[in-house]
Amino acid sequence: MEKSSLSAPPFESVEGAYLALLQLASTGFEHHIDARGNAAREIIGVGFRLSDPRQRLPYLVTRRANPVFQVAEALWYLAGRRDLEMIGYYAPSMRSSSADGVTLGGSAYGYTLFNPADGDTASPFERVLELLRTEPDSKRGYIPVFSSEELAVADNPDMACLAGLHLLVRDGRLHMVCNMRANDLDCGLLSDVFSFTMIQEYAAVQLGLELGHYTHTIGSAHVNDRNAERVRLVLDEAKRRRAPQQFSFPSMSKGTGPDTISRLMVHEELLRTNAVEYSADEIAHLDVDAYWQQAVLLFEAYRQIQHDGTGAVGRDVLDALHPGLRWLLGRKWDACAAVAGAR
Repeated sequence: MEKSSLSAPPFESVEGAYLALLQLASTGFEHHIDARGNAAREIIGVGFRLSDPRQRLPYLVTRRANPVFQVAEALWYLAGRRDLEMIGYYAPSMRSSSADGVTLGGSAYGYTLFNPADGDTASPFERVLELLRTEPDSKRGYIPVFSSEELAVADNPDMACLAGLHLLVRDGRLHMVCNMRANDLDCGLLSDVFSFTMIQEYAAVQLGLELGHYTHTIGSAHVNDRNAERVRLVLDEAKRRRAPQQFSFPSMSKGTGPDTISRLMVHEELLRTNAVEYSADEIAHLDVDAYWQQAVLLFEAYRQIQHDGTGAVGRDVLDALHPGLRWLLGRKWDACAAVAGAR
C-alpha cells in the first residue's frame, strides 16, 4: 500500500531531519516568540520519521555533538534516575533547572518511565511491555510523561518537554511515536532523539522484536535567537560538503536488560568520581558485553579529559571506540583529534 502523503516525512538518519528542521526554522518560521526571556523563531506542529532509529547521531563538524553526554543521558533515563550528581557532571548547565540543587523535575523522564507510580508495584514501562506481550496489536501502549500537576508549580524551572512515548507492535517490529510539548531544534532535539530511540531499542530487545521506525512530533518547534549564528554555520556546512559522513552502528545486544544498566552505572560512577582508570584492554574484560563497552570507553575518555589535566585521551581508548564515536570525539575535543589523527 502506498504511504499516505500525510505521514511524517521520512529520513534515514537524525542528521537529515535535524538539517531539514533547522532550514525550516530559519526560512519558514511562523512566529517570533519570547517565552521566559528566550526569544525564538517557532513553527507549530511538525514531525518526522526515522526509518532506522539506530542512525541517531549527527556528523557535522560545526555542531560538535557530544556523544559522551548523549550516552550518559540515555543511561540516566534507563536507570530511572533524577539526580544532578550524575547528569550534572556531563552537562553542568542542567543544574540551573533544578529547584532544590539536588534533583531534576520534569526533564528527568526516566524517573517517570522506569519507576512505579504511586500505588503501583511496576513501572509504566514495565506495564506497557506486559500489555504488548499479551496484546501485540494494542493501541494502548502509551506512557505519559508530562503531568498536569506541573502546571500548578509557579515559575516551574523544569517542566517536561516530553509529553509521552507510544509503543506499537506491528508485523514483528516495535515502532515508537514520541510526542513533544516543545523542542529546541538546535540544542534539545539531538539528545532527545538519541535517548528516546535508545529507549525504543531497549524495549524491542525486552520484547524480542525487531526495531521498527521512530516518529517524532513536536508542538512548538523552535530555535533560540542566541543560537542563530551556529544554525547558520551548520546549514552552510551541510551545503558545502560533497557527501555526509556515514557510520553504521550495531544493534543493541540481545542480553541487554535492567541488570546490564545496573552494571554500567557502577562503572560510570567509578569513572565519574575518578576512583578508577581503565585501559582499553581492561574495559574489554569487564562484566558488560562489547556493545556496552563502548559506553564505558566514552566515560573513560571523558574521565581523562576532566581529571588528567591534559585534555587528551589515550590512543588505546580512542582506537577501541567505534569509528563514528571516535570521529565525534575528535570534533568535540581537538586534543582527541590530534591523538587519533582524525581528519
